[in-house]
Amino acid sequence: MFPVGSGNTNPVPTGASVRSSAARAARAGGRRSGRMAAEPSPTIREDPVQVQVRHQPSFAVARCLLAPGEPLRVESGAMLATSWGVQIEASVQGGLLKGLKRAALGGESLFVTTYTAPQGGGWVDVAANLPGDIVTVGITPQAPFFITRGCWIANSHGVEIETRFAGAQNLFGGEGGFVIQASGEGDVVLGAYGAVDTLELAPGEAVTVDSGHVVAYDASVQSRLRRAVEGRSLQSMKSGEGFVFDFAGPGRVMIQARNPRALISWLTAELPFSRG
Repeated sequence: MFPVGSGNTNPVPTGASVRSSAARAARAGGRRSGRMAAEPSPTIREDPVQVQVRHQPSFAVARCLLAPGEPLRVESGAMLATSWGVQIEASVQGGLLKGLKRAALGGESLFVTTYTAPQGGGWVDVAANLPGDIVTVGITPQAPFFITRGCWIANSHGVEIETRFAGAQNLFGGEGGFVIQASGEGDVVLGAYGAVDTLELAPGEAVTVDSGHVVAYDASVQSRLRRAVEGRSLQSMKSGEGFVFDFAGPGRVMIQARNPRALISWLTAELPFSRG
């Protein structure tokens, strides 16, 4: 049986062990000097969560290393495993209205799960629904990031996730779509279907990407969503491309090698069932 309430039964990652050892040494030093050293504070460290990605690029898994008391927000159903003692709490992040908006418009779950490390630290393993790569993106107050439907997996405590209308950023006056905006300071863990390519766009440099292959992009990048063949729906259908994104730099655009909607279309055509 596992000891009740113990967060140190199993070894924790090296980083957490080092932090725990350092804390114990500091307390011991305080006692030797005749002062009562403070217990490790449950307040969160300022540096971003440490993420170790393995099994790349086909079936990537991200291990998020947590300091004592550090929380991690994770998409519902994305957790594989945690170290012993990590606390789990599911809630509608940001309230019911924001949760419904995130689920209906952003393509994410209504509930967000928060994992909090015990006193000795811990880890959480997360992965995307579809096979592919995982990338970690640093977020700063000056550089928010836009994430497309289904690509957000997890984020550190300093990052806020909300659904917004991307049409406010316009390239040629076209119409945009709904995306997940990551703002604040910390790290975001993103999942892709297939491998991930990052396009570094210079100021004024433009590129067109099929809408099903877009993972995320910098807020500094201008964008619009349009038909592949502008003004010609029939030609767009004949080309096999429905909608595409136009992007203009400066900034990064992350794309995935496979299209989830293409997989759904193929399965629907091949398997003996119909989507109702």
